[in-house]
Amino acid sequence: MHEEIDKLTASDVFTKGFSNYKLFDSVRGAFMEGGPAFKGSGISKKSHVQIAVRNPNCIKGFFLPRREVNYAKWYGEKFRAINSHTSVN
Repeated sequence: MHEEIDKLTASDVFTKGFSNYKLFDSVRGAFMEGGPAFKGSGISKKSHVQIAVRNPNCIKGFFLPRREVNYAKWYGEKFRAINSHTSVN
């Protein structure tokens, strides 16, 4: 389907210098799936949003997920380090 629209657009631009077909850089769709998340909820259990970027020039950046740390262990070490530098009178 996308290829057909691309061909029609290119043909129009070549023959007329313009096209009435709209090309989209990206599209977004919201999907409400599953039953209510809880009784009386307007949110469904499996609701989600999907994004499709057709034009890679629209992607301005990305991130690499960092490795997961044991937060309780990290926080405990930080807490002990802070308290070991303070004196109790």
